[in-house]
Amino acid sequence: MLSITNTMPEAYAKIKGNKKYPNLKGTVSFYGVHGGTIVVAEVTGLPEIVHFMDFIYMKEKIVLEQKQNHLQNAGTHYNPKNTQHPNHAGDLQPLLANHGTAFGAFYTDRFYPEDVIGRTVIVHENADDFRTQPSGNSGAMIACGKIVRE
Repeated sequence: MLSITNTMPEAYAKIKGNKKYPNLKGTVSFYGVHGGTIVVAEVTGLPEIVHFMDFIYMKEKIVLEQKQNHLQNAGTHYNPKNTQHPNHAGDLQPLLANHGTAFGAFYTDRFYPEDVIGRTVIVHENADDFRTQPSGNSGAMIACGKIVRE
């Protein structure tokens, strides 16, 4: 049986919204387990006009800049095996927002927590269409957080 109860994550990212979404905040935690990682995301302050939205991506670069209410210079998806979207290691599960709040937990065998420390988690404004390259036409980056060791 797999259990993360009362276990500290090996890595985490504190999410903060851009200037357009200053109340957007949350945490994404990474728990190493046999064969992969359990990712747990808790986010509040999401836009309420769309409910199936806000995919989280891990980007290669950690330098992010706020320019005209957009995050820039996050780089490309974390993609160590050079696969097509939506099979990048950095393509994570969607968050379902309900009245601006989302919680999600899932298992992935695409990486371990130590593989992503120093990278960036991004929340996009729109839902991923799972077709368009390279990021599913998911819209503007509205929040981010650097992944750090616990």
